[in-house]
Amino acid sequence: MTRTKRGYIARRRQKKISLFASSFQGAHSRLTRTITQQRIRTLKQLLLNRKILAQIAISNRNCLYMISNDIKK
Repeated sequence: MTRTKRGYIARRRQKKISLFASSFQGAHSRLTRTITQQRIRTLKQLLLNRKILAQIAISNRNCLYMISNDIKK
């Protein structure tokens, strides 16, 4: 049997995942397996951070504006 190489679909999927983790440091931005693990953890934290920001917005609006200005910089 002839040797089959990985197709373009797998390469395209890995490229999309690596673009997500391009700002991570070390192996978290290079190795596919660790990128997927880090991506799962990051998306879990995203929900938590969004809920915390919502609570800050309700309780103290000035603090929310300070946080958003720091993020914009």
